[in-house]
Amino acid sequence: MLAANELYVVGGQARSTIFRKLDEWHSCRKAVVIQIAPESGRVGRGVEYVSPPEVCADDSAAVLFKSASLHGNRLYTCTSTEVLVYELPEFRLAHYVSHPCFNDLHHVCPTPEGTLLVAVTGLDLVVEITVQGKILREWNVLGEDPWQRFSRDTDYRRVLTTKPHLSHPNHVFYLDDEIWVTRFKQRDAISLSPPGRRIDIALQLPHDGLVTDDSIYFTTVDGHIVRAGRESLKVEQVFDLNQVDGSDQQVRGWCRGLLPVSKTRFWVGFSYLRPTKFRENLSWITNGHTRAQKHSHIALFDMEQNRCIQEIPLERHGIDVIFSLLEVPAALAFKRP
Repeated sequence: MLAANELYVVGGQARSTIFRKLDEWHSCRKAVVIQIAPESGRVGRGVEYVSPPEVCADDSAAVLFKSASLHGNRLYTCTSTEVLVYELPEFRLAHYVSHPCFNDLHHVCPTPEGTLLVAVTGLDLVVEITVQGKILREWNVLGEDPWQRFSRDTDYRRVLTTKPHLSHPNHVFYLDDEIWVTRFKQRDAISLSPPGRRIDIALQLPHDGLVTDDSIYFTTVDGHIVRAGRESLKVEQVFDLNQVDGSDQQVRGWCRGLLPVSKTRFWVGFSYLRPTKFRENLSWITNGHTRAQKHSHIALFDMEQNRCIQEIPLERHGIDVIFSLLEVPAALAFKRP
């Protein structure tokens, strides 16, 4: 398991307005990665990014980093319409990919061959694409013709939203040499190549899909960590973060972003709940919005002791929406004084 002495937090900074509530596709003004050393409290800015107008649907389209992957000294991340690969620790942009089919991207990870797997959430697709922008394979995550509901002639980067999605794939991962995807609406994860295998996550709407030696870990939006067996492909353990410290009086937020430290210790991200047109996504909140909620933060939980060890507020550091928590490699950690 991970030491997790320092973390990268990947997400976006909210766009503020006093005149109206912003929907999610206008919610963020800037994509942000920060580096945090929890023990010392030190925070460093990794990178800030704003998408160019030609890949945005309108002048105020949301710009934020979605779920990312870290392999070696390369950080693979995406905005809604772009894939950006950074070399660390300088955050030098090594590759930039955008394609007309990109809409509401949610995750990117590299393949062993050096290509990219991208969750094209807005089109209910996963695609394999080269760093030069050539699509090699595409999977509709419902097993349909990938272009049955959409047109190859449309530039979906210029389409603000295609919601409601039928599946909303949000995380791609490997089990050995099999490609898998986490599906939000179906509350599961399925194999794409080859197809036919499934992990049922019926508890609530899931994100993530982090593979360790013997387990796959998911979060659910209502604050659970779900551990599935890598061999059994069944849920073997569920941690309810709402019951930690014996208190469920506050809604922590939209739970997404997970970093296992051990089998019972986890860093977890919570984003302040945004207004949403699709109220079913918030149906898990008891009595609607009557319970108080915390602002965006990450928290370290010890589930063996059923307690929260540490909370770190993020809004002061320019992150309001959290997508990924990643371990900072030891060689890239802050230099000690």
